[in-house]
Amino acid sequence: MNSRHIRNFSIIAHIDHGKSTLADRMLEVTDTVERRKMRDQVLDSMELERERGITIKMQPVRMEYQHNGEVYVLNLIDTPGHIDFSYEVSRALKAVEGCVLLVDATQGVQAQTLTTLSMAREQGLVIVPAVSKIDSPLARISETKAEIASVLGILPNEILECSGKTGQGVTELLEAIVARVPPPHMTNETIFRGLIFDFQYSNHRGVIVYIRATDGTVKKGDRLSFVAAGKIFNVLEVGIFAPEEKSVVALGAGEIGYIVTGIKEAGIASVGDTLAALGPANKPALPALPGYEMPRPVVWASLYPESQDDFPALRQALGRLKLSDSSLAFEEETSGTLGRGFRCGFLGMLHMEIVTERLRREFNLTLIVTSPSITYEITLVDGTKEIVYSPVFFPDDGHIKEVREPWVKANIITPAQYLGPILTLLYEHEAETGETETFGDNRTGISLMMPLREMMRGFFDELKSVSSGFASISYELGEQRVADVTRLNILVADEPVPAFARVVSRRRVEEEARNAVEKLHKILPRQLFVTKIQAQALGRIIASETLSALRKDVTGYLYGGDVTRKMKLLEKQKRGKKKMKERGSVTIPQDVFLKMMRDEK
Repeated sequence: MNSRHIRNFSIIAHIDHGKSTLADRMLEVTDTVERRKMRDQVLDSMELERERGITIKMQPVRMEYQHNGEVYVLNLIDTPGHIDFSYEVSRALKAVEGCVLLVDATQGVQAQTLTTLSMAREQGLVIVPAVSKIDSPLARISETKAEIASVLGILPNEILECSGKTGQGVTELLEAIVARVPPPHMTNETIFRGLIFDFQYSNHRGVIVYIRATDGTVKKGDRLSFVAAGKIFNVLEVGIFAPEEKSVVALGAGEIGYIVTGIKEAGIASVGDTLAALGPANKPALPALPGYEMPRPVVWASLYPESQDDFPALRQALGRLKLSDSSLAFEEETSGTLGRGFRCGFLGMLHMEIVTERLRREFNLTLIVTSPSITYEITLVDGTKEIVYSPVFFPDDGHIKEVREPWVKANIITPAQYLGPILTLLYEHEAETGETETFGDNRTGISLMMPLREMMRGFFDELKSVSSGFASISYELGEQRVADVTRLNILVADEPVPAFARVVSRRRVEEEARNAVEKLHKILPRQLFVTKIQAQALGRIIASETLSALRKDVTGYLYGGDVTRKMKLLEKQKRGKKKMKERGSVTIPQDVFLKMMRDEK
């Protein structure tokens, strides 16, 4: 394939701005998918993606488009829009030369729009701006164009209009991609080299790497090497995404496709590694390409199998998920109460929810998930420093000299009428506000700094609530700052439950303790004996509730006779409950852990 006729591009946008729907229409216009096989969200292959209507995994697809009598190959990589999956977007942008910046005409420029645009500009990509959902009766086409024009520094008439629902403007958008996005550049025509931007595992074919070929060509039977891992293998198959995997004779420079390696060892393939043809002494003939930064987990939570017999299955399931989700981090840990499990790092709360849901659905595992937490840097009174990513291991107050926590740099875009309630919310979450700027008519952007701990404390839901759903936010990790926090323990029947422990701000410790105890009191099933639920922090019990016992009517079968007979049976029941309380333990069902994690009211 002549690289002059190849265009590699991605679609970037805020969540729910119509990326997947637009991709569907592109597949229709280019006859990549037959109309009888068309369905909504063709590129979203995961069941969870279809249920939630969001893209979780980036997905490449190859289309052929005729323009001015010539056939062009368009390699599209559809990307997620949610901020938790921005690492997926960054990997996709490294494999393309241009991107379509899609903005919903009914919502205008959103915070995540600016974040993804900044990532594309850092990569030096050509931006093709477009307004979507122009068929909607709520569309504000001219206002949205003005917003995009001010952000990009271009004229409004340079911005395209389209509708993924009706197909209007899709042909014009494809023509603009051919005209504006440059063809791929290569440095070596004969020796193969390519960048791995994703991979998956097959029980039969081993690791299948998704690759952007940068130099030369590769075909079945060639010997290649993972430059970083140093592993040599024979190519079993090369192919493209149409959108299903389709084998081809060869992949050339500039093309996007897959290579079947046959390798079934864990840890060999990694995102950002380079595949290269062999040179003298079986060494890679070309140096490695610039790869990717390793993703940094933002949220940590522990996963335990409900039955310890499922521990090996959980280990295997996490290993399998890691092959398709390189941003997932995990390590083994042991809890005295919950047994053996894994401490897992996620990119955000939605990422955590998606991973745990996939473990349940795809691997049929019943899990206990602890409350999510972040990483703290702790300096003890003796001068030693510790990194703590679990509330269970957070030291007692008397042993701590200083605690440092991560802050985030964030941007919020909102209609001006919601500015007052949002500023109040930011104060409640310990945020420091910076500059404000105007986006088009009646829309304001706010820059701010906030503790990551506070952002996890239901901030996203509260922001949507106070702004009636109109405000949007994007953020990135910032600096470490001194934190005024303490550990809050939840005790059930005088026994601490590690899964409920959390690190909270000292100024909110009483409120958090009261809320946690009241909530657990509502959702914990009653036991056969009286159960105390307590919150402990700062060396004392701060909040307490008593869960009454289940009562069995032991005198129900009696009729008539002396009242002392009833009294004797009731005393016997009372002694039995006392023994049970001394010897027994409280059984906490899995759904209680889940409800505590999700902050359900």
